[in-house]
Amino acid sequence: MDTSILREIVISAFPILIAVTFHEVSHGLVAERLGDPTAKHMGRLTLNPIAHIDLVGTIILPAILIITGSPVFGWAKPVPINPLNFKDPKRDMAISAAAGPVTNVLLAIVSLLILKLLISPAAAFLPGSLLSPLTMMFRQSILINVILAAFNLLPIPPLDGGRVLIGFLPHQQAAAYSKIEPYGFFIVIILLMTGIAGILINPLISLILALLSLF
Repeated sequence: MDTSILREIVISAFPILIAVTFHEVSHGLVAERLGDPTAKHMGRLTLNPIAHIDLVGTIILPAILIITGSPVFGWAKPVPINPLNFKDPKRDMAISAAAGPVTNVLLAIVSLLILKLLISPAAAFLPGSLLSPLTMMFRQSILINVILAAFNLLPIPPLDGGRVLIGFLPHQQAAAYSKIEPYGFFIVIILLMTGIAGILINPLISLILALLSLF
């Protein structure tokens, strides 16, 4: 394997694990606060990435994207949520779903602030052999978290954006729209393969990056 690709994989691995782990844990934590302890009971409220790794979404897909030079993103095993435990299942499911993308945006902000510190004179004490990989890692962290947030906001259940949209729709329309969830994964795959997903999320990626520039 080309050394540049290997370096890219090494540099991207940690940000991907952090992004998908915090994304899923945030779903579970918010769900627990809203009355559903399912994730806690199943041991999924942990920052140990091993509990959240999905073979395809966390390992295979990001590696393929890195090798092909495409923007990197991935996913983890979904945290289990039982909406029957919520006081208002429709509303609370939307809130717990929104927690994932919001967390990724917050991680992007934190990564940006750390990156600014690393490229400032205050980081001059760090050896160049350490400073360069760290700056590359946090640059990747910004992009990975922004792309993950934007991708998950696609309004297609079971993606977070789909569940948020269902939370805003009137009950009759929400019930009808939720029926596409069993086919949602296949719809997303088609959107990815045809490039339509990129067309849909690129404006949102640009918007989030523009907001990050305010920090």
